[in-house]
Amino acid sequence: MVYNMLKNQRFNIYCKDIVEIMQEGLMVIAEDGTIQMVNKALENITGYSKDEILGQRCTIFRCDACKAVREASSQAWCQLFEKKEQVVKRKCHLMRKDGSYITVLKTATVLCDDQGQTMGAVEIVTDISEMDRLDRQLRQLSRTLDEESNFQGIVGHSSRMKKVFELMEKAAQSDFPVFICGESGTGKELVAQAIHSLSPRAEQPYIQVNCAALNESLLESELFGHVKGAFTGALQHRKGRFEAAHKGDIFLDEIGDLPMSMQVKLLRVLETKTFERVGDNQSISVDLRFITATNKNLPELIARGDFREDLFYRINVIPIYLPALRERIEDVPHLVDFFIKRLSRKNRKNVHELSNEAMRIFMHYSWPGNVRELKSALEYGYVLADGDMIQTEHLPQYLKEVDARVQSVDLPPENPENMQQRQKQELIDALKKSSGNKSQAARLLGINRVTVLNRMRKYGIDLQRDVVY
Repeated sequence: MVYNMLKNQRFNIYCKDIVEIMQEGLMVIAEDGTIQMVNKALENITGYSKDEILGQRCTIFRCDACKAVREASSQAWCQLFEKKEQVVKRKCHLMRKDGSYITVLKTATVLCDDQGQTMGAVEIVTDISEMDRLDRQLRQLSRTLDEESNFQGIVGHSSRMKKVFELMEKAAQSDFPVFICGESGTGKELVAQAIHSLSPRAEQPYIQVNCAALNESLLESELFGHVKGAFTGALQHRKGRFEAAHKGDIFLDEIGDLPMSMQVKLLRVLETKTFERVGDNQSISVDLRFITATNKNLPELIARGDFREDLFYRINVIPIYLPALRERIEDVPHLVDFFIKRLSRKNRKNVHELSNEAMRIFMHYSWPGNVRELKSALEYGYVLADGDMIQTEHLPQYLKEVDARVQSVDLPPENPENMQQRQKQELIDALKKSSGNKSQAARLLGINRVTVLNRMRKYGIDLQRDVVY
């Protein structure tokens, strides 16, 4: 018995040593919340010394998680004692002695005697501030990588889009008028914004006007401004969009819908950089760069007499043609990834890709509405999807009909040797279009990544030798 007592005393001495060399902070709290014991690690974590902590209530650390739990409890001052839970783990923030906050993981449990009576509680405090910092850094890096997969918010990996990006960068550094043309939904507005952001005028105003949205009289007042009494309802002076864009860029969208009388006035502003407000005869000089866009064929409008030829030549100094999505179909997988990631960030739904069958439909469809239509189709599928993948049954009806047409095409039997040669060439082409990315190549072909790797080995395809991108 004496031996056991001596053994227990020695063990207690060892326990104190163990507690002191722990990397985690340890704190023993009485049932009324006063701190009874702390170790060296807790001193290091909080910045308080033992003498400053012992006898104080644990609320000295202003733990945000404990505060939230206390506010939710209507009886005990601490829910840990109220519920007498076995082990509670929470990520929280403690306030250090210097007033700064530190991120920690707290593990707490209630201490009871042999009769089950509460004696207090013990908390283990682990400093995870560095892990938290690295986690934030990783999330930021992930966002950066997402941003790097596009150019100023415009997704495009095809050779045609890369040429567009190069032209945009060069156009941004000049003050010459930029004319953006392309079908509806190709991203003309994004290109205009990118040119402004890349230019020396980026810190100056960027003013956008939709020429098709207003009638002639309202459009004139909107662009040029007016003086008080210029027309019925002009109760005060108003600055126009040209004046508001001084030293910056003005983007005239849908310029093909500009009335003929306004085209004459716009031509003068382009040539002289001066204008008068409606109802005034005093000229105002402005320093601005014109960016215009339309989905209409201006040469056809000129032939019909609906658009001035001299104005066309004045705005068409740096033309930028945006290809239709069907002309850069290899960008479809990249656009799909981009929009699904954006939808997931906004909606926190666990949908992260299209099925191979759905991707095959996307690759065969002509997309008359271009990127805008693709985005809408993905949003529709995203809402209906109930798993982690958008399947064919989640797509709009018109895309399901595309799937039926694709599957109904009867192909003649193919020679095995020809089939292997075709498979090899298709894989090489897909790897080229995806810049060597095997996962993207798999999506282009409607197969999985393992099949791509197997076919590369089967046909002896080497990225460095056979795939130039």
